[in-house]
Amino acid sequence: MIGRYRPAFSVLKHSMAKIKKAFFCNSCGYESPKWLGKCPSCGNWNTFVEEVIQTGANPSQATSWGDYHQPADQPSATGNSGKSKGTKIVTLDQIQTREEARIQAADAEINRVLGGGIVPGSIVLVAGEPGIGKSTLFLQAGLELSNYRVLYISGEESEQQIKMRAARISSQNDQFYLLTETVTQEIFKEIRKLKPEVLIVDSIQTLQSNIIESSPGSISQIRECAAEFQRFAKETNTPVFLIGHITKDGSIAGPKILEHMVDTVLQFEGDRHYAYRILRTLKNRFGSTAELGIYEMTATGMRPVSNPSEILITQKTEELSGSAIAASMEGMRPLLLEVQALVTQSVYGTPQRTVSGFDLRRLQLLLAVLEKRGGFLFGMKDVFINIAGGLKVEDPSIDLAVISALLSSYEDKPLPPTICFAGEVGLNGEIRAVNRIEQRVQEAEKLGFEQIIVSKYNKKGFDQQVKGIKVTALGKVEELYDLLFRD
Repeated sequence: MIGRYRPAFSVLKHSMAKIKKAFFCNSCGYESPKWLGKCPSCGNWNTFVEEVIQTGANPSQATSWGDYHQPADQPSATGNSGKSKGTKIVTLDQIQTREEARIQAADAEINRVLGGGIVPGSIVLVAGEPGIGKSTLFLQAGLELSNYRVLYISGEESEQQIKMRAARISSQNDQFYLLTETVTQEIFKEIRKLKPEVLIVDSIQTLQSNIIESSPGSISQIRECAAEFQRFAKETNTPVFLIGHITKDGSIAGPKILEHMVDTVLQFEGDRHYAYRILRTLKNRFGSTAELGIYEMTATGMRPVSNPSEILITQKTEELSGSAIAASMEGMRPLLLEVQALVTQSVYGTPQRTVSGFDLRRLQLLLAVLEKRGGFLFGMKDVFINIAGGLKVEDPSIDLAVISALLSSYEDKPLPPTICFAGEVGLNGEIRAVNRIEQRVQEAEKLGFEQIIVSKYNKKGFDQQVKGIKVTALGKVEELYDLLFRD
């Protein structure tokens, strides 16, 4: 009798062996077979959570694309049959390269951040804060791809909600399809029927795979779902956009391996109380990571901004103190923006230091330089710095504009409206050289500025015979004060 139940017992034992438990770090996705107090990868404490992993199913069986047919002008990375080619060791001289035909989006800013267009077979991760406009931007981009069959997969919103947003965007596309589903196995069944040419997933944190037993949004689910879409993109040569979330500290939610799995990582950022947004490239295997796109949020969707300098500079009818124009660089794009400063007598015991769009520690450094090298008494003054337009700027070349705005407010004398600044300030009060000075000078000249103040160490970085704008090279902060405020 015991022998009869031996096969059943062995089957039960075999099925139980297929289920595995592991602990994952919520911060970086590090996997451990047991609970750890401190993550050995990122160093954070008490971040490990237990998840149940099902390893019995074969993930490749759930996403077999042997019958998936691509257009003739888009050959599959593994051949038109979808079957993997035999691999062998080759030298670099034996590899034949060809220029990949990219899909040109109607949005020039998306083409810019992707390095010249959408690469077939690429997988792109787009992350940003809730409500910043990620879904609106890529719904609009999908609707504008009128020559391609686009599938938009939503796990967060209903069909009616997406229809209302699409009606507000006012873009029409007869080849735009919508699917509201969260289980990847069901999603791929519909994909086999439709055979889309562009795929948009909103969002990767809402999806779940039957291969994994953990809940949607967990580290193992995000990793498995992203791996399934990665296999789909590479085997069918179909571009895939994954919209993701970020954590409260600003990093992309999910395991760190998620950013390594994808080809391109885009960060959509900006202050939701302002109209302007920045689409920044953090990683790109097909182009430069120094590109960014600038948008303006309107009632009809995201409007690409081709010349942001004109809208970031306040059009004032009268000259006011505490305002200076900085010739900055955002990625590869020159950008002129307005730095506003307010210096007032402190009415409380401790002076305030408040910034918006600028680094507070950088402001304290510049104030210390002005006190030590220039003799200006900011110790009993309240100081406020604001970058107009809601932008957050990390370029050190705006130091000179911040110094000029502070001195203008301190002396209560307005700066000439036709002058701008580009220079970094060191601890000794020296004005240091900045990169791409020629592009900054050309942008200032194009917008009608008559004079730009730069570092004297930048003399070799641009043509001295620039027409239409006067280039003034200075070496010390004291020289800046003498030039602007001494009668």
